[in-house]
Amino acid sequence: MNHLVKSVLGNGEWQKGATPLLALLLNNRGITTSLSVFSKPDYETGIYNPLTISGMPRVVERILRAINTNEHIAIYSDYDCDGIPGATVFSDFFKKIEYTNITFYIPHRHKEGYGLNIPAIDILRERGVSLMITVDLGITNIKEVAHAQEKGIDVIVTDHHLPHVEIIDGTETQILPPAFEVINTKKTKETYPETMLCGCATAWKVVCALLAHVKESTEINKTIYEQKIFDIPPGWEKWSLDMVGLSTIADMVPLTGENRVLAYYGLKVLRKSKRMGLRALLASARANQDSLTEDDIAFTIAPRLNAASRMDTPELAFKVLSTDNYIEAQDLAKTLNNLNTTRKESVSSIMKEVYKDLSKQELGTVIVIGNPLWSPGVLGLIASKVLDMYSKPVFVWGRSEEADQFKGSCRSDGSVNLVDLMLAIKKDIFSHMGGHELAGGFSVFKEHIHVLEAELTKGNERVKKNEYISAKNIFVDCELPLSYVHYKTMDDIDSLAPYGVGNQKPTFLFKELEVIEVRHFGKEKNHLEMTLKRVDGQIKAYGYFMGAHTFEKNVGLIEIGKIVSVVGQLEREIFGSRKNVKVRIVDVI
Repeated sequence: MNHLVKSVLGNGEWQKGATPLLALLLNNRGITTSLSVFSKPDYETGIYNPLTISGMPRVVERILRAINTNEHIAIYSDYDCDGIPGATVFSDFFKKIEYTNITFYIPHRHKEGYGLNIPAIDILRERGVSLMITVDLGITNIKEVAHAQEKGIDVIVTDHHLPHVEIIDGTETQILPPAFEVINTKKTKETYPETMLCGCATAWKVVCALLAHVKESTEINKTIYEQKIFDIPPGWEKWSLDMVGLSTIADMVPLTGENRVLAYYGLKVLRKSKRMGLRALLASARANQDSLTEDDIAFTIAPRLNAASRMDTPELAFKVLSTDNYIEAQDLAKTLNNLNTTRKESVSSIMKEVYKDLSKQELGTVIVIGNPLWSPGVLGLIASKVLDMYSKPVFVWGRSEEADQFKGSCRSDGSVNLVDLMLAIKKDIFSHMGGHELAGGFSVFKEHIHVLEAELTKGNERVKKNEYISAKNIFVDCELPLSYVHYKTMDDIDSLAPYGVGNQKPTFLFKELEVIEVRHFGKEKNHLEMTLKRVDGQIKAYGYFMGAHTFEKNVGLIEIGKIVSVVGQLEREIFGSRKNVKVRIVDVI
């Protein structure tokens, strides 16, 4: 890994009220607003009017018409930790207005795959659905949306993924599905200020628009408002920010602009949320709700919710977030916890095979690896881990419900757009493909699996390459004295949270430390803890899924007496009344 140290502690201009460390962190992130404004974003000015999203007034009118005439409405959401919280936001709203003629449909990850599918649409039509609202999907489902509209189902697409693009008369042109309306801030000529909303936030904007439109009733829709005025107190929609904040952080959208406000207040609501299933899920994972952070979302909540679709059925995750039944909440939380454990075991087992296979190969510009026995539910996780290791586009395939196909997931290091890459190869290789620049999914016909790597390698030579920052580059904020490893420093760091894409968690270099203790912990002894000292103090550093051999290429075997430098991030450690600060290891050099 390359370690790019940005600044020296104490250098640079100080902002009013900022300590030297805070001034450095603000400067490194290019934050020009004042510390007070950035550390405590204003909700009223930071959340934009949902009715300014193109197509939103028309969407509101259509949903209100459906409510007033008691149409059967279907919410069709994705199965991940963006789509399911988005469906939960709609569930909150319809429960609040006591509207019951509604169906929530979540496709099965393995049997149906991502996005809309025609058999599901036909089932919903048979049940009498006449309005379907998608969450976190649909923008590329041209054929499926057309089918639904022809069958008499008005489709409102709410999505945040990129639309398909075709070259028409020499110009790149977005191809939108022929829906009743499309709500997506990535549409061409969209004037809404925040273009990087996640899927759940986009769904939440629809709910906010419904409530805002009622409050701001216009002459053209007067009859609708006279028929149905929602008896909902002002600000009620803020209670659904727990789901919005959860998805905004889990889906790794940039935590800047409006998204920072959503993540910031979403965490505040998460810490107070009364959702029975969420509370039970946190209790089963031994997470403290009162002090939830973005790390708890990334490493505790999101994996358990995603485990539902990876290892079983996505409805389990939707139910745990939407249930009002205490017993059901406890049972669902236990089930998801067990599924997550199974998921981790499956990933660990497969990665052992991956390490063994790839170490024997001479790798090209695109990595393709798979096994007919691998569960499709964990392929995305495997692809991400391989990407971290080799920093080049990765395609991982495994078993499929279709007898003549394999199912797969792919990840990119940023050097190439995955959708462009998949479109650049022979059309008969994939039976299905989709996604966005950095992540996607595909199904490949079995007869072509042996040529997939060669075809993708050729395609990679033809497609446009992007300017990007290698995943192997680690940006280090500064070298930090050990005397700074204390709770006051954590207060400074926490004041700029939540951290994520666009606001990297502070990372520091601790130079030339002596190893005085090494131990491995966890059920499988696959986590590392070191005690390190220098003349200016002593610290504890730990790394999940790391061991004394992990950094052998850099420093050899880590053992007592060795002098090492650590790149890491500071974290709080609380044991009863004892409060300490630890270093989470990023790299050892």
